[in-house]
Amino acid sequence: MPSLNRRGFLGSSFGGMAAAITLGSSLFAQETKVAADAANPAAEGFAPDTLFLSWQQDPTTTMTVQWIGPESNADVSVQYATLENPVWQLGKTVTKPFPNTNLKVHRCELTGLKEATEYQFHLGKTAKTYRFRTMPQKATNTIQFVSGGDCGTDQHAVNTNILAARQEPYFALIGGDLAYDNGRSPATFVQFLQNYHNHMIDPKGRLVPMLSCMGNHEVNGSYKTQRTDAPAYLSVFDGFFSEKTYGVLDIGDYLSLVLLDTDHIAPIPGEQTDWLKKTLADRQERPHLMVANHVPAYPSYRPIEGLSGGPGTGHEQRVHWCPLFEHYNVDVVLEHHDHTFKRTHPLTNGMKDKNGVLYLGDGSWGKLRVPKTPEERPYLATTSAAYHMTVHRLEGEQRFHLAMEETGKVADVCMTSNKRPAKRG
Repeated sequence: MPSLNRRGFLGSSFGGMAAAITLGSSLFAQETKVAADAANPAAEGFAPDTLFLSWQQDPTTTMTVQWIGPESNADVSVQYATLENPVWQLGKTVTKPFPNTNLKVHRCELTGLKEATEYQFHLGKTAKTYRFRTMPQKATNTIQFVSGGDCGTDQHAVNTNILAARQEPYFALIGGDLAYDNGRSPATFVQFLQNYHNHMIDPKGRLVPMLSCMGNHEVNGSYKTQRTDAPAYLSVFDGFFSEKTYGVLDIGDYLSLVLLDTDHIAPIPGEQTDWLKKTLADRQERPHLMVANHVPAYPSYRPIEGLSGGPGTGHEQRVHWCPLFEHYNVDVVLEHHDHTFKRTHPLTNGMKDKNGVLYLGDGSWGKLRVPKTPEERPYLATTSAAYHMTVHRLEGEQRFHLAMEETGKVADVCMTSNKRPAKRG
């Protein structure tokens, strides 16, 4: 794997470090404010503090606006226009229950947008204006996004939010265990969205859309559960995970993100693996093909072998998924769950191979453990005990991956290159 001049990369890509902040009032007080503001959306300055952006469809031509709050008869439509030419259009907001509460999920999907364009929007007749940008159809310039997992709602997670937003990413990919609501605590999920809303705003004032895949702390029961066991998570992400809790998002003509479920609702073998094989095979001409899942195939903390040599963490992924990643030359697999920073060597069948697959992780956006060392686990190239997120920068058919600790310190820099056939035509 080629090395990269760290100073040059940092100088061209990143500025500023995370500023220390203090969490606001108690969860009860914050929820009370959500209810009070949302109950009167016609009032000047109405700004629900759970509002966030995501995608259900094509990120070059759509954007989904969502927030959680009480049902209201007032105008909660989304009015939007390009920043350059403010001819306002109207988007319809639909509501549905936010499970196990009296609140509602408010959702408005904006469609027919222009690619690579900055937009502004506001809710109803209020004065508060938000901004976002659509993804470009072609990667003629650098594309940059951030990833991580295992967030929670404490100060460390907030600090990582701030650091991530300062990198001006097109979006954030959270690989499971977002709020730690465990399918049972809607208030915890609300707190997570409040933190995300308050701090995932880039230096130019644009909201950073969120993509995700499912982790064990999204569901009541952790593994082998049903959709009804992830009520809070699927109340807002069912637009993308409408039938299955795995899927693929194709962005322009350059990037495919494959989002998997590591046995929380969807079993690993069988239907999901069959789908994965076809999905990877159909995207062999994509310049960037990346996978994200929660439980790691190559853990940095949990045991890779169970008692008496039995199956350990990630066993089913290594049996069913890793051979597909290797056969179809997946560029990077983003793993989480172990609450550390890790980078593996490029791996084939668990062994170091310059033509193998790179696994990055391991989910320490807001949670932390002390990892095993490369001496203890030879498949690991580097590890550290640090709250972190990773910046991914796509340039042509190369990818630069920069892990940054909560403090802004660089934990690691590496580069990967496309190993699949070049796109024709």
